[in-house]
Amino acid sequence: MKTVLVTGASRGIGRAVAEAFYGAGCKVAAVCKNNIDLLDDRFLKIRADVSDPDEVRRVFSEVEKNFGRLDVLVNNAGISVTGLLTDLSDEDWKRICGVNLDGVLWCSREAARIMVRQKEGCIINISSMWGQCGASCEVAYSATKGGVDALTKALAKELAPSNIQVNAVSPGVIDTEMNSFLSEEDRNALAEEIPAGRFGKPSEVADLVLKLASGNGYLTGQIIRIDGGFV
Repeated sequence: MKTVLVTGASRGIGRAVAEAFYGAGCKVAAVCKNNIDLLDDRFLKIRADVSDPDEVRRVFSEVEKNFGRLDVLVNNAGISVTGLLTDLSDEDWKRICGVNLDGVLWCSREAARIMVRQKEGCIINISSMWGQCGASCEVAYSATKGGVDALTKALAKELAPSNIQVNAVSPGVIDTEMNSFLSEEDRNALAEEIPAGRFGKPSEVADLVLKLASGNGYLTGQIIRIDGGFV
């Protein structure tokens, strides 16, 4: 039975990913900073801020204590700041980098320490298509996701000799609370730009993540888009 750690697991893609792994018979540790009451009681629930390396070390210590190993890490925790770059505050930049990029680095570092000892493991980062093509009025978010893509490729090369896969799933527009700021008119206009004609579902992203964690062992260092043909 595989053991899986999912960050940002209380809502949206993270919640769908945690549920998918549990449904596949895995032991799941679910991490979130807020809304821990939303986490399923079947999971090992851990409250933590992934931008804090000390809290991240505590998370992995709890996982080892309860499960004894870690087979899969899904770095999903992420936040977005929408608006013009000229309106971006210093604090917002630090906050989005702390969660979206630092958090992936800290969690991957702790996971690597466990997985290298095991001589096996899988790290899957949730990126975004905006990390590859950029989004107007989401410069900070796009920059952090571009960083996640680069981190994924570099870490994959570093960990491949230890039989550890590192890949990223790069969603397009997914129907989650992160897009709740859009008006109905804006949602319809955006859906028309997507060749598939609709927003993606969190469950569709979760299905891809699940397949990556149990599929081809030779696949590593890849950024796999799931965007309905948008990019």
